Amino acid sequence: MKSKSTGRRLLHYALLYKKTIIIALAMLTFAVAAELTGPFLAKKMIDDHMIGIESPWVEVTNKDDQAVLYNEHYFKRSSNVTIGDSLGDEEIQIIQVGRSFYVTNEHLPFDGERSISGDMLTISNGSDEESYEVDKLNQQELFAFYQPEIRPIILLLSFYVGLLFIAAFFQYGKSLMLQKAANRIIQKMRTDVFEHIQRVPINYFDNRPAGKIVSRVTNDTEAIRELYVKVLATFFTSGIYMTGIFVALFFLDQKLALITLFLVPIIIIWTLLYRKVASKYNHLIRTRVSDINGIINESIQGMPIIRAFRRKEQTMKEFETLNEEHFTYQNKLLSLNSMTSHNLVNVLRNVTFVVLIWYFGGQSISAAGIVSIGMLYAFVDYLNRLFQPVTDIVNQLAQLEQARVASERVFELLDEKGEAVNEDELPRYEGNVKFHHVSFSYDGENDVLKDISFEAKKGETVALVGHTGSGKSSIINLLFRYYDIDRGSIMIDGMDTSKLPRQQLRKHMGIVLQDPFLFTGTIETNVSLENPAITTEKVKKALQDVGADRFIEKLPNQYEEPVLEKGSTLSAGERQLISFARALAYDPAILILDEATANIDTETEAMIQQALNIVKEGRTTFIIAHRLSTIRNADQILVLDHGEIVESGSHKELLDQKGKYFQMYQLQQGKEVSKVG
Repeated sequence: MKSKSTGRRLLHYALLYKKTIIIALAMLTFAVAAELTGPFLAKKMIDDHMIGIESPWVEVTNKDDQAVLYNEHYFKRSSNVTIGDSLGDEEIQIIQVGRSFYVTNEHLPFDGERSISGDMLTISNGSDEESYEVDKLNQQELFAFYQPEIRPIILLLSFYVGLLFIAAFFQYGKSLMLQKAANRIIQKMRTDVFEHIQRVPINYFDNRPAGKIVSRVTNDTEAIRELYVKVLATFFTSGIYMTGIFVALFFLDQKLALITLFLVPIIIIWTLLYRKVASKYNHLIRTRVSDINGIINESIQGMPIIRAFRRKEQTMKEFETLNEEHFTYQNKLLSLNSMTSHNLVNVLRNVTFVVLIWYFGGQSISAAGIVSIGMLYAFVDYLNRLFQPVTDIVNQLAQLEQARVASERVFELLDEKGEAVNEDELPRYEGNVKFHHVSFSYDGENDVLKDISFEAKKGETVALVGHTGSGKSSIINLLFRYYDIDRGSIMIDGMDTSKLPRQQLRKHMGIVLQDPFLFTGTIETNVSLENPAITTEKVKKALQDVGADRFIEKLPNQYEEPVLEKGSTLSAGERQLISFARALAYDPAILILDEATANIDTETEAMIQQALNIVKEGRTTFIIAHRLSTIRNADQILVLDHGEIVESGSHKELLDQKGKYFQMYQLQQGKEVSKVG
């Protein structure tokens, strides 16, 4: 069922551009029809105009273009005689023996093995044997009998050349249209995949390396592109081509055409067997490609750590293991293809020609025989043409299976439940936040937050402190609805956040992370994120408010200074200031600082503290901080331990309690910690 579903979905994407595909198939049909007319024309030239002179000739008394003068009489081929012709009494027949041609005045009732002795022709066919008196034609006389056939042959050749030009034109149009449709399909699919990645829940990325996801968007969709560009184009082309050939063969000889039809079930059975065997290898190959992308991405991201801790050899071993497995499975698939694809076609070709020889072997090949030379030529020509599409189909089976496996992986990603996009406008918050008995677990078993309750009023600054793993970041994740709570409720201005669209919920929130992420672009675009509502003036104002203008104005391009991936050319403090400006430019009602000052020097921290005192007016601000000195002025400090709020109050109130907060503060101040009973 899975493969059928995949096939239907691939067809659905193809039908989005069905007009282009239909035009391409129509052009392909015209091209095939024009191309396959060739053997029929060749048959006509051979049977009617080249060896056709062996037909009976009758005497005519009138002279025209079809009449030939021989022994002072005009003769015309019986097939060319018209109603207006006046006939004489004589009738002749021309017979070829070896390279010479002879004329007899008698009618030949049968044909067979021919031999000449003097002026006597003997024809033997089994027990039948007849002799005829003949006259040998000289070169001039023979040319005279061929003369009426030259013009029709030239016309047929011209017609054939014209058909070849027409076929070439339509083949070009077909290829152009099919490739255009294929590229459009993949463009649409990649857009869908990338858009869906923006909608899948954050927890989808928790256990999946970025490299593996990138592999699905790039490598797997590229394999699917090959499906539309090469595989399906080849199957369409070959299918129409083979249909045209079989139609032509039935026109020539129905019995032999029925025999050649056995090729179709053989190809179908072979395709099914091949897919069954190759599917296993292709799944493993695509998985290893994803794993390789994942380890490469991880190695690039962690290169400083790899070198600092001398992990180069270990990393290389891990890579080599995956690379060797990929190589092994590729070789197994290559062996399967090598043993079967070309061998299968050659076997089928040879068997078919054996049948052809057997079928025609006992029959006379002449004008009087059952099968003419032209018929035989056309049949051989069509059979040769038949095996080209067969070869093309068999050679594309490997690519078909790779594309099918890649399609399953892409559709598996698209099937991940995404967040619905909601365009409704949500009024700007007042900023009143309330957690009411909130509990949450990442794995559904172990709670990382246990019965959390607190309230932050408009304009207040709430600080979250605690040791690593105490649940500080989890509270922020729930506030942003990166994850949904298990029990309890979170309210903003009296509205339950679980009932609000995620996009609109986050619209009036801003966040600054400990390790800020900058995109490739400029400083200005990293602040505005190319939001048309945020003007250049607003960007500059935000950067000035956080004090970033001090270093920006020293840069060559100032606000238009290029930023490389992750802002690698800027210091940690400079990246953090830009991240602050980004949050402020969006004018959030709720501002979250997730250990935002952890990587900033004391001077920069003082600058940010001064800026924050100005910009946090009218905003509810949540601060996750390890440096307790940065949250002295917070309206409310929540001390977390193992997912629970163990203390809450202002800086002074918590110091007076001499509890956990007091101990943490004393440790950071470097003072002796008194034992608190």
